[in-house]
Amino acid sequence: MFTNIVTANGTLNDRYILRRENLYQGSNGRFVERFFIDETKSYIFKPLTNNTQLGKEVWIFENVLAELPLKIPKILSYSVQNILSNNWIILEDLGTITHTFDSKIALELTVLMAKWHSLPAERFSNTKLSGPKPAIEEMANHILQNKEKVFTIFRLHNISERLGITLFSACTTKSFSDVKVLCHGDLHQGNFGYAGDKMVVLDWEHCHLNIPYWDLFHLIEMSHPDFPKPDDQTLRNKILDFYCEESQIPVPDRVKFKQEYYLFSAVFSAWMMLLIQSDLENQRAKWTTEQLSRQLKETIRNLVECAEEII
Repeated sequence: MFTNIVTANGTLNDRYILRRENLYQGSNGRFVERFFIDETKSYIFKPLTNNTQLGKEVWIFENVLAELPLKIPKILSYSVQNILSNNWIILEDLGTITHTFDSKIALELTVLMAKWHSLPAERFSNTKLSGPKPAIEEMANHILQNKEKVFTIFRLHNISERLGITLFSACTTKSFSDVKVLCHGDLHQGNFGYAGDKMVVLDWEHCHLNIPYWDLFHLIEMSHPDFPKPDDQTLRNKILDFYCEESQIPVPDRVKFKQEYYLFSAVFSAWMMLLIQSDLENQRAKWTTEQLSRQLKETIRNLVECAEEII
């Protein structure tokens, strides 16, 4: 069906396409597009958007997603080759996706998250799956190495020195869980939403083994320049309680689980804070100063709330 739609060098062939529109740009600069072959039939063309994830999305679709009760775009055709530019996927078009964040979608996602976290981790231990960011231990080390920078940003945003001391003390005295589960890896607001009345979860190429807090943090806290998140501290705890219930974590262990999450979230948020501040100072990001400033504000808010929970 898709013969000649994609050229030999991995680009859409305009001879066979009525029109096309960019949806978003990947980290390597290539665009994911919607294309029409006539007025009624449209599909999604996704070239390799992250050069380190060669062949991962197709592998995950075939080996993981088929087992889960998820609404995801079906892969209709693909090319996986050693030449990076020749890698692409054609997916079904689910139409306009509304990227919302509220209690309803958050709790729906939490139920599904518990299901993919319950898949046996040993099945994937020999598969080279990798996430888009450093491990939480590396983030903690980065924060410790940039202590003065962290305190400088704290002072600029009127964050108490006491909170900073608590954060650095926790980084040096507490350890993170070594329990690994299969994580989506990049569950920010741009990767989930509603297509009509059906919830969809997109972009699984960063799926990898990590601790459960990784996906929970992305769902609850992860700020994004394109998708503002409301301030709802009660929803954070509601999601954590719901996850504990869905994952059948014993009641006596739930307080510890939540405390470990708060530490994870505070460290990840501090790492993100340094990253966003660097983007603002160097003006090297693809987003506007206004978008990054709002993202920084949200990140600091999450950091403060979770660090206060540690205290």
